[in-house]
Amino acid sequence: MRPSYCLPFLPALASALGVRSTACNNSPSLCDKSYGEITHLGAHDSPFLRDSSTDDSLFGDQYYDTTTQLSAGVRLVTAQVHKSNSEWRLCHSSCDYLDAGLLKDWLKDIKTWLDDNPNEVVTILLVNSDDASASDLGTIYENANITSYAYEPDSLTTAPSTWPTLQEMINNGTRLVNFVASLTTSSDYPYLMSEWDFIWENQYDVTSASNFTCVPNRPTEYDNDLSSALSSNLLPFMNHFLYSSITISTYDIEYPNASYVSTTNAASGGTGNLGSTATKCKKDYNGRQPTFILVDFFNRGPAIDTVDSLNNVTNPVGRTSVSTSASTSDASTTNGVLTTLVDLAESARSGENVTFGNWIWAAGAWGSILGGGISL
Repeated sequence: MRPSYCLPFLPALASALGVRSTACNNSPSLCDKSYGEITHLGAHDSPFLRDSSTDDSLFGDQYYDTTTQLSAGVRLVTAQVHKSNSEWRLCHSSCDYLDAGLLKDWLKDIKTWLDDNPNEVVTILLVNSDDASASDLGTIYENANITSYAYEPDSLTTAPSTWPTLQEMINNGTRLVNFVASLTTSSDYPYLMSEWDFIWENQYDVTSASNFTCVPNRPTEYDNDLSSALSSNLLPFMNHFLYSSITISTYDIEYPNASYVSTTNAASGGTGNLGSTATKCKKDYNGRQPTFILVDFFNRGPAIDTVDSLNNVTNPVGRTSVSTSASTSDASTTNGVLTTLVDLAESARSGENVTFGNWIWAAGAWGSILGGGISL
């Protein structure tokens, strides 16, 4: 047994050896890394759940709520913001279909999580579905009492060539990064950044596991122009979620593919797996790894394994373990599609008056429905 009188000297010894005693984003090795240098795991449509609270709604993209996602290692959360009855709410496509509550309440939950986890840097990406102004959103941020954590860039129009390290952001208390797609920015709210001034994304509407690509798609000036995107200082954002597609009657329908997600999010094995795609993208990006990887059902795979590999994290600390299984309750299906959706399509074909809202489908996109379409 070692004598107890040695214990007081251990912190000094650790310091002398360069061993960090605290972790940043679940790893001591990430503290000195730039925010833009590492990969942040993202939960697509973070507040929209497929669980008992929503009757396992197929509008839901995640099995666990936002704070559980964060505790399990997610560091980017995205949400759609809609205006309903003069309130800014988190709604999937429309507040008539899946309403996850007030944006303010969601931000308060994230603020509480940040309070309880002082060494973590978190990113929010809001999809500005109903054109909220910077003032609209900034007021909500202020009411949620979360602005004290907000990171402010040197410029709202020019992406930096380098970002601060995680440790610098933690030391400065500016460990919440906020992007909005899309937004007319305001110097009155310097922490609200327009996504396309700082980020470029690959294609997000993928229906075949063999079609995941590393090529830029948005913003439009970088569409299919990887060389220009890489030299722009914008952060590479890798969408990696799969839609299923089926034709019912004459209607082409896309909806999130939950049945294949254990492969889609896997570190290896199977067409379109996350690990192989991320490795390819890093190679295509001349050794630069994607800054963000966005997935559905983040716990499947699990997706965090690929992110840890990219970040060279081998012994993460401080994470909450979650099941890597699918939801225990799934709605009945016909050829993989919700039975009630089949009934709805047949009702419409027979001439019944079906509300358009009932057609909006689970974070997907419609090609052509009743002479029109919607893309989400």
